[in-house]
Amino acid sequence: MIAAISTPELTIAERAARAGGEVLARYSREGVAMRSKGIANLVSDADIEAERAIVAVIRDAYPGHEVLGEEAHSGDVGAEHLWIIDPLDGTNNFAHRIPHYAVSVAYYRAGVPECGVVLNAARDEWHVAVRGKGAYQNGRPARVGEQARLDEVLVGVGFYYNRGTLMDATLAAIGELKRRGIHGIRRFGTASLDLCMVGLGMFGAYFELELSPWDLAAGRLFVEEAGGRVTTCEGEPLPLARTSILASNGRLHGAVLEVVRNHLPPDRLAAE
Repeated sequence: MIAAISTPELTIAERAARAGGEVLARYSREGVAMRSKGIANLVSDADIEAERAIVAVIRDAYPGHEVLGEEAHSGDVGAEHLWIIDPLDGTNNFAHRIPHYAVSVAYYRAGVPECGVVLNAARDEWHVAVRGKGAYQNGRPARVGEQARLDEVLVGVGFYYNRGTLMDATLAAIGELKRRGIHGIRRFGTASLDLCMVGLGMFGAYFELELSPWDLAAGRLFVEEAGGRVTTCEGEPLPLARTSILASNGRLHGAVLEVVRNHLPPDRLAAE
């Protein structure tokens, strides 16, 4: 057991994440050829095989459940029982041998996250959360920071594959946050782990203007169970769809939301 909490679904999530992590560890040792799905959007046999390993564990335990994954599974997001998985979050880091990438496995019941696991496979760091039972890193309780001012924190940020208006809007928001006195900006390239860093109190907040549901499904629960708050960059509840995201320690949510909303492109404001 990874943490001092357990549910049947969490046990399977942990087992599935471990199976995916073992695949990534093997490819990391032996090497893998990367292929492009678009500008800076890579995929490899490691992604595909890790997803198969994860899904095999879930299917064995819950054959009737839906699975939504990045590579090959498009489960019904309206299903009563839904698993949302990312076999390799941080593919660019993995491709460049940067040891900061993750396996993300989450279980949702009727659209509500019930448990999630984010495994940094390169460092064997386990981030586990269960609704109503808390968040843990390698068995230790996680808690967001207590900072109440922007000039007390680092802020994490992500860039999706858009290198046009969303990139420009993100850079503009970063500039304003810097002018408001934050300690600095960090961009590590693995959204699931960025969210966990909010839950661990390393970041006061993290935002990204576009993410897919598998990038955030487990990490958002980790933040919430660690005492933080997660919304879209418009301040709305997160949908099970491609969306923007703002996660914070709660106390800083309004301040960061004000900045980020101020720089959303007009069409993004209408879409949220």
